[in-house]
Amino acid sequence: MEYRRFGRMDWKVSALGFGAMRLPVIDRKQAAIDEPLAGRMIAYAVEHGVNYFDTAYGYHEGRSEPFVGRVLKEGGYRDKVKLATKMPIWLVETAADFDRYLNEQLQKLQTDHIDCYLLHGLNQRFWPKMRDLGVGNWAEGAVADGRIGHFGFSFHDDFDTFKDIIDTYDNWDICQIQYNFMDIEYQAGTIGLKYAADKGLAVVVMEPLRGGKFTKAPPQKIKDILEKAPRKRSLPEWALQWVLDQPEVSVALSGMSAMEHVEENCGIAAQSAKNALSAEEMEIIAQLRDAYKGLSPIPCTKCEYCMPCTGGINIPYVFDLYNEAFIYGDKAMPRVRYRQQPEEKWGNQCTECGACENMCPQHIEIIEWMKKVHAFLGPKPKA
Repeated sequence: MEYRRFGRMDWKVSALGFGAMRLPVIDRKQAAIDEPLAGRMIAYAVEHGVNYFDTAYGYHEGRSEPFVGRVLKEGGYRDKVKLATKMPIWLVETAADFDRYLNEQLQKLQTDHIDCYLLHGLNQRFWPKMRDLGVGNWAEGAVADGRIGHFGFSFHDDFDTFKDIIDTYDNWDICQIQYNFMDIEYQAGTIGLKYAADKGLAVVVMEPLRGGKFTKAPPQKIKDILEKAPRKRSLPEWALQWVLDQPEVSVALSGMSAMEHVEENCGIAAQSAKNALSAEEMEIIAQLRDAYKGLSPIPCTKCEYCMPCTGGINIPYVFDLYNEAFIYGDKAMPRVRYRQQPEEKWGNQCTECGACENMCPQHIEIIEWMKKVHAFLGPKPKA
């Protein structure tokens, strides 16, 4: 496993981090973690050098933190790893809630301290409130009393907001951004990555495989590019190696949901290095980027921030079906899977309340896309 400096901290982090947002589940129920399998995955990761584990208050409908905490404690891994979790800032109403949620999370995680504590999904909407409630002074107190090791934020918004957050508060240790070879100009992007690193922050990258999209069987255009590459790599390997090639990246989080994901990603990270890709290899990445741009109509990463939907629609699922129809050139199967859902989960059940759009990190026009999705995947109106 490759290890890297973690911002200003005096310890090194594994190039690969384990994200506990997409653990394996039973019957597609997010709250039903397949605990035996997920436990083996965590054990394998630790035994192969992964020392950074990331979870959050709401992952797996609140079950991720207790599960991760229990596995790390019972396996004897807690002292071997750095544990990160996130405060659900959208639930914070008063300054007293800072202590309330942190203490609850410490209990769930069965630990007396959280190594890296982040404000979850900080953006233009929530930053002013957190700032005005004095979250910085509060965090410094929590660091002083030992409940927090290092303080930071995860981010989904534009670069100007990202820069304002970093510049307004002087004691950030960590930022977590969405970054992959498709998102170099999206949200914080490459300019944000470099800005944060120049300020001394540890940069944690989420969605290096773009919400798992790069793990799917690639369409023919992508296959053609990969087959002509000077070095044979799988698409996930190209994607992860590209992220880890960036010298500003401290750790790349992968939300792994199968043992083969853990095995493959540990192997890739073990071979990673900064500035290791050649000019010819970087050109392959550029070709992949250009090819994909024309294939995926909806930029959804299935983060599930839009859920639950007031109309009962599984928004990420139906968007994924729609994208698959275009990316993989197979309209029949997505239509079958869409229509196999109960009718109350079809896109035409959208109430147009707008709650999902307010929470979407990608700023997708969900209401309008839902109309297009149902028109394309749903049954044709009877004459």
